[in-house]
Amino acid sequence: MKKYLIIMLLAISACSSQDSGDENAVMTEEDRWAAQAQNITIIRDKWGIPHIYGKTDADAVFGVMYAQAEDDFNRVEVNYMNAMGLLAQAEGEGEIYRDLRMRLFIQQDEMKRLYNEAPDWLKKLMDAYADGLNYYLYTHPEVQPKVIKRFEPWMALSFSEGSIGGDIERISISELERFYGGTQEMAAAPDIVDWEPRGSNGMSIAPEKTVNGKALLYINPHTTHYFREEAHMVSEEGLNAYGALTWGQFFIYQGFSEYNGWMHTSTRSDVIDEYYYNEIIERDGKLYYMYGDEEREVEQSVETIEYKAQDGSMASRDFTVYHTHHGPVVRSDDDGRWIAVQLMNIPLTALNQSYTRTKTKSYAEFYEMMRLKSNSSNNTVYADKDGNIAYFHGNFHPIRNTDYDFNHPVDGNNPDTDWKGLHPVEEAINLLNPGSGWLYNTNNWPFSAAGPDHSPKKEDYPSYMSVNFENPRGEHALGLYPNINDFDIDKLIEAGYDGLLPSFERFVPVLKAAYDANPDESLKEAVDMLVAWDKRTSMDSVETSLAHHWGNELWSLLPRGDDLDPYDAYAYVETEISAEQYLAALKAAIERMEADFGTWQIAWGEINRFQRNDGSIIQTFDDNKPSYPMKLASGRWGALASIGTRQYPGTKKWYGTSGNSFIAAIEFGDKVTAKALMAGGLNSDPNSPHFFDQGEMYGRGEFRDVHYYREDVEANAERTYHPGE
Repeated sequence: MKKYLIIMLLAISACSSQDSGDENAVMTEEDRWAAQAQNITIIRDKWGIPHIYGKTDADAVFGVMYAQAEDDFNRVEVNYMNAMGLLAQAEGEGEIYRDLRMRLFIQQDEMKRLYNEAPDWLKKLMDAYADGLNYYLYTHPEVQPKVIKRFEPWMALSFSEGSIGGDIERISISELERFYGGTQEMAAAPDIVDWEPRGSNGMSIAPEKTVNGKALLYINPHTTHYFREEAHMVSEEGLNAYGALTWGQFFIYQGFSEYNGWMHTSTRSDVIDEYYYNEIIERDGKLYYMYGDEEREVEQSVETIEYKAQDGSMASRDFTVYHTHHGPVVRSDDDGRWIAVQLMNIPLTALNQSYTRTKTKSYAEFYEMMRLKSNSSNNTVYADKDGNIAYFHGNFHPIRNTDYDFNHPVDGNNPDTDWKGLHPVEEAINLLNPGSGWLYNTNNWPFSAAGPDHSPKKEDYPSYMSVNFENPRGEHALGLYPNINDFDIDKLIEAGYDGLLPSFERFVPVLKAAYDANPDESLKEAVDMLVAWDKRTSMDSVETSLAHHWGNELWSLLPRGDDLDPYDAYAYVETEISAEQYLAALKAAIERMEADFGTWQIAWGEINRFQRNDGSIIQTFDDNKPSYPMKLASGRWGALASIGTRQYPGTKKWYGTSGNSFIAAIEFGDKVTAKALMAGGLNSDPNSPHFFDQGEMYGRGEFRDVHYYREDVEANAERTYHPGE
């Protein structure tokens, strides 16, 4: 109450100063924050979800940043520490090269320059972004940031696109360290390879396949749990967007308005290229490389990386880094040739597109927004109130000379290998209202997105636009969606949680043939059980438990290295692993289960658990602490409702840490209606009622109604307040 009165007095004082006509009266920064906070109302519903109402878009941005900081300031700060290359200042010397990798692309001076060049409307949003976070820190002095004591508006440009991992993160840290740190040997590859698929599912259903004659959208990102905040942003300037935003960003990344909705899946359009240089010429203290017939200078600069030393003091290391016109040099190859990398690095345009997306009101406006061509890591699945459904495979496609193989480093000395601009949206792989009445993407190729008769044709596009293949989740969807003609929100959720694990439809017959050729009485019961199994996951299914253990044993037989594409691994397991290995893998799975659980006949829900013990980004799991069972299964085996689940140090049970995160099913029409589910809970404080209030629901796939319209939000309000109160 005392804090509320102080803030009110500050606001009244600020208004009085302005009204008095005193030209010498200048509002302090704190006064200005408090005054703006009075234009913003935050309504927390009974799930703790913040619904932000402001007079302007900038007010909504201020409010959503403040609300995010309330829910998990640590994740907000860590995301910006990572984006700006500041992690080592908190985490120590081990993060130096991760920071260096970011600094090769994200330069503070450049971000400040871009901020100054931003259009006024976007600059106001960036100002509000910083103000909302700084006001939170001002009103919560007990919160002590690790590194970022004050947020500046330009910082928003360092983290302008909200996907799971940005393009920069594809650059090998170990190879960067070997090049810039003088390390002679690469770090040894881990013995255990994590094959859990990353990415997401997106599905759109046309009106002709729905009960109510309205388009439907299914939003199903597969991120690490607690990777995003769920929020609702509303302003009197036309903003009314609901969905998930990545901690620290001020735009709804995957979500919907009453007009349309958008879901992003990870793309495998080729958007990153490496260039080698046959010779680096040193002369008079400068470095040069040939570019056609001309000699070009290698740009050299010094990056200073500060880090926390073991004694807690701050230390630093200087790195001389190199850039060619293609981009920064990030490694050398086995022949000693320098390798530079080129990727999308247009943060101002990317931030513009990320926010503009949330205010589009039709397919035409959405398509026009896509002309900004600054979303390099994602596909987009779309639906709207006019009944349109659409798919965009990527949104940043460099034009290349197809005489060269850009899947490998190309000759950087040859001008013919340079990018020739970007493909217009019309030339990209897109779908609008396919005759199938449905479309989907599961991070697979786009050439089955609407079924065999209505999908784009591979031969119509340059090979670099899609370098991926079909995957088990795609095969699953392809067999599921054509057969459903009475979709509504509940049926869409039911389809999204369809329990089939199609990979085992391929592997079990191979096991049966191996057993029949060489019967082993000790395996008979297990083999018979898997053969009779309907290949569907459920909490009480022993077969699901056995299949996951057996599948992991089969996966351990895959060849290591880059020679086998992850999506080709299924054919390899099916055809290249011997009958003896199939039986040995099943025996090893049984022995492991008996060692861990005393029996191999244990239900999936007893093994597969959901637990959250504290607010740490990386959880420590404990079999002796409470947890909830989950029916979800691994996307590796084709589960649409995917869960990345395994044992952790000190545990026998398996714990989920990624997969289904924010999930929503939306119906568009005269009014938008939706149901959603968030992994675990919204708030990182274990003392909050919203720390894990959706944990049990998550394991069962039990959704809640989304409160979108103001009257519904107020009817389900738990708390209503202005920032700072």
